[in-house]
Amino acid sequence: MRLTVTTWNINSVRLRIESVLRFLREEQPDVLCLQETKCPDELFPLKAFKGSGYENIVFAGQKGYNGVAIVSRFPLLTRDVMRFCERADARHISAVLGPEAGPAAGIVLHDFYVPAGGDVPHRDLNPKFAHKLDFLSELRAWGGRRVSGPAILVGDLNVAPLEHDVWSHKQLLDVVSHTPVETEALETLRGEAGWIDAARLLTPEPEKIYTWWSYRSPNWELANKGRRLDHAWVSPDLAGTVRKVAVFRAARGWEKPSDHVPVTLSLEL
Repeated sequence: MRLTVTTWNINSVRLRIESVLRFLREEQPDVLCLQETKCPDELFPLKAFKGSGYENIVFAGQKGYNGVAIVSRFPLLTRDVMRFCERADARHISAVLGPEAGPAAGIVLHDFYVPAGGDVPHRDLNPKFAHKLDFLSELRAWGGRRVSGPAILVGDLNVAPLEHDVWSHKQLLDVVSHTPVETEALETLRGEAGWIDAARLLTPEPEKIYTWWSYRSPNWELANKGRRLDHAWVSPDLAGTVRKVAVFRAARGWEKPSDHVPVTLSLEL
């Protein structure tokens, strides 16, 4: 069985619902995990997803900010939301694939939206950066306890951890998302918990991988100053099933695009 799980920071699910539906029609992943939905729960576009054949949906949202959702072809047995830094700010949701998923049944899906951290990479000068570091610290504590059994963790983790996850390692060392304190925190928590970075498992450095291109660039495609902020990790027992991690770069050129593009993990179970 081929299981495909896509992660995409959509930057407003209602504003870009047509792009989401287009992606679902064209690529037909089994599961779509969204971040930054910017949508309170009562306004989530359930009918649009169900009309596209995705009947199984869990979400956690709030007005104007953050928000996560899991949209699935297969039934989802649970809906769990974790709070970090004592905030109910809709940055995590998880679910378990039901028996109808066949060999994929029982896999736990985690969808995360890590704080961006603002522009100043200094804890004492920037409360947003302090929040990001605290979030990563709590995620580290959780990750070491929880990874047991088959699981997939995806999302906009807002960190490009490796040298070739950014267009210029040297120029971005003091830019939020690639500072040493962030990259070390993310790689430490991943390693301690045993998560496998699926993209780098198949495409090791020094090959560049980008999933995000800034809105500030007048010509994002020509400049190609990207970063790998969107990740797909698997538990060790799924490492041998990873077949592909595809970055759907074309979506960055669609009308009214998100600055992130879909990233699809494919497993052979």
